[in-house]
Amino acid sequence: MDLFNSALGRNITFVRPPYFIIRGFIGTPNIKYYYVFLFFVYVFSVLGNSAVMAVIYLDHNLRTPKYVAVFNLAFVDLLGSSALVPKVLDVSLFNHNVISYNNCLTFFFFCFTFLSMQTLNLVSLSYDRLVAIAFPLQYHVKVTHRFMFSLIASFWFFVVFSVLVAVGLLTRLSFCDSLVINSYFCDHGPIYRLACNDNFPNNFISQLFIVIFVWLPVLLIVSSYLCIGYMLSKITTVQDRAKAFKTCTAHLSLVAVYFIPILTIFTLASKIDPNIRIVNWSLASIFPPMLNPIIYVLQTQEIRGSLRKLLKIRR
Repeated sequence: MDLFNSALGRNITFVRPPYFIIRGFIGTPNIKYYYVFLFFVYVFSVLGNSAVMAVIYLDHNLRTPKYVAVFNLAFVDLLGSSALVPKVLDVSLFNHNVISYNNCLTFFFFCFTFLSMQTLNLVSLSYDRLVAIAFPLQYHVKVTHRFMFSLIASFWFFVVFSVLVAVGLLTRLSFCDSLVINSYFCDHGPIYRLACNDNFPNNFISQLFIVIFVWLPVLLIVSSYLCIGYMLSKITTVQDRAKAFKTCTAHLSLVAVYFIPILTIFTLASKIDPNIRIVNWSLASIFPPMLNPIIYVLQTQEIRGSLRKLLKIRR
């Protein structure tokens, strides 16, 4: 394989094109209205996540380990939407679908970094809920600020390192024929499939990413809620069980909003029309960042109380 040949010091010339062409939707009438819709989704996402971050920052009562993870989730959602949507709108609405080679890899790096961090943020929040319900008396010992900061920092390091490896493997590919990326952004799979040399390492890491950043987080979250369900079954009264479970509803809503579209795409990938797949991918990437702050404001009593208190102070 070329990757290993280069590692052995052999002189190998990689054919790197000056640009790629992002295909986007093909043969779909009035598709510009869909992109206008994405623009408004992006605006609500920026406003909502900025509001959640501001509330957590301004209210000292919310500076708990749990809300460190919530703040990071809003931060990642804000950056992820900002990395993806403006460029997608520029490509689609203004027909700037030609992107340079280096800019395409940079676009891919930021999009995949923030999308991957979203899944790991949900894992950190599931751990917080598990300890809060299963070990309530030890919660402040097991979930500390130092622990949560260390967990989130390790997630950031792992994600950035993993995506950099994927980018490095893409630079070892040669592109001899088509330069048209069959997606709405610089997606990993459509890029490496264009290569005319051996792309086995890229295919392998693509499958590995699906396991690490999709199936493994789903498994960890489901396992944590199975433990939570078992602990709730030991609570004698229905009212106490409902009260304890209510603290998990916001997180469960986030998990459903993020993972159901993605798992649907992976399950039915070969049966979905390419244009429908682009719609599903774009909605799965953009809708959760918009819905996350709405879900937390509506379903989290602490944030609702802080928001009311801050609004009264401003008045």
